[in-house]
Amino acid sequence: MTQPLADRDEFGRWLGGRASWPVLCGALLIYLLSAGRVLGDDRTGIDNAVVVRAAHTLLDGGSPYADRRFLYPPGAVFMAVPQVPLGTRTLFYAAPAVTALLVLAGALLALRIFQVRADSRLAAALAVGLAFSLPFQSMVHLGNWTCASVVAFPGALLLARSGRWTAAGAAVGAALALKPMLVPLLLLFAFARRWRALAVALAVPVAVSLPAALAMPRPGLFLTKTLPFLLHGQDAYARPFDASWPAVLARLGVGQPYALLLAVPPAAAALCFARLRWRGRGEEGVRLVECAALLMLAAFLASRPAFLHYALVVLPSLAASAVARGAAVRSVWFWMALLPQLSGVPWPELGSARRHAFKDIVMYTGLAAVLARTAWRTRPHPLESVTVSGGTYSLSSGSGPRNPPGTR
Repeated sequence: MTQPLADRDEFGRWLGGRASWPVLCGALLIYLLSAGRVLGDDRTGIDNAVVVRAAHTLLDGGSPYADRRFLYPPGAVFMAVPQVPLGTRTLFYAAPAVTALLVLAGALLALRIFQVRADSRLAAALAVGLAFSLPFQSMVHLGNWTCASVVAFPGALLLARSGRWTAAGAAVGAALALKPMLVPLLLLFAFARRWRALAVALAVPVAVSLPAALAMPRPGLFLTKTLPFLLHGQDAYARPFDASWPAVLARLGVGQPYALLLAVPPAAAALCFARLRWRGRGEEGVRLVECAALLMLAAFLASRPAFLHYALVVLPSLAASAVARGAAVRSVWFWMALLPQLSGVPWPELGSARRHAFKDIVMYTGLAAVLARTAWRTRPHPLESVTVSGGTYSLSSGSGPRNPPGTR
């Protein structure tokens, strides 16, 4: 189920090789300094503060959903309760530190999908790349709970590649109980026909959310107030940061109904290419990561909202696939799509926080296009194999039976 080092090309073996201690220490220092730079802003940790405020409200006997800024499932409130005794100053320092550590943990799990060691050259490059990326700086600055999905996404794929699909479903379900970011990943279990894993992924958030909802006052506000607020793309405060096609097209003067219609084809195409990538050829880990990434990008293109820091859910796993021959990340166009997200590079008229969504949509659309091209290039060819008695045999290699991709 894993990729032997001998199966990698020379570049992949070099990337996976051990880096020197000065390089590793330098990469870690740059990562920590990038995470620490957000402490110069008084608004650091504002997203985490919303969840902590909801926990305060709950303990005071009120409904967390009375605050329209609280947009998380009921279980998230109780997960934030341990932060309540901590002072505002403590959380100001703790929120970015914990967020940065969780992103680093997600990056290490992404490397493990491809059996890349934590002290490798790729690990050092990934740490430096994250440090200079705007999505990382945005997530750490906000203290956003998307960081749970940044860990769960590669963690679930690592478990799935090891054949532990039920555990992967539990990991996805636990992330959904905190924030429903990984809902598109449920389609991956359907592609693989892992129905038990899919059931577990659905059961975990239900098992967490229902008791939590019953334990709080007026939980119905989630349906009557919070959900409509989300479906309408939030409000004028958050809308400029939304990089989904419906939001960006509306800002360019396209009517809202037409903007929604125009967003459907690229999202539907991304879903079709995700299915094609699942059935396609290539190294198993790459196929798994690129299929899952396309599912997430399809949601980012069409659903509202799609913020900048959401990219961190898929980027570490895609970057880790660079050790494998034929991975989409090796295309120069992959990195061209990420170029606008390099911190410190000025972009005329797009440098302000309320205009960077125009850069973000280039990233999401570009990444989806590169992955779609790879899916088409590695699509299965009907003449390459023939099914005999339920087993698939290759016509171009040895006579040993091979399992079809959907049953791995």
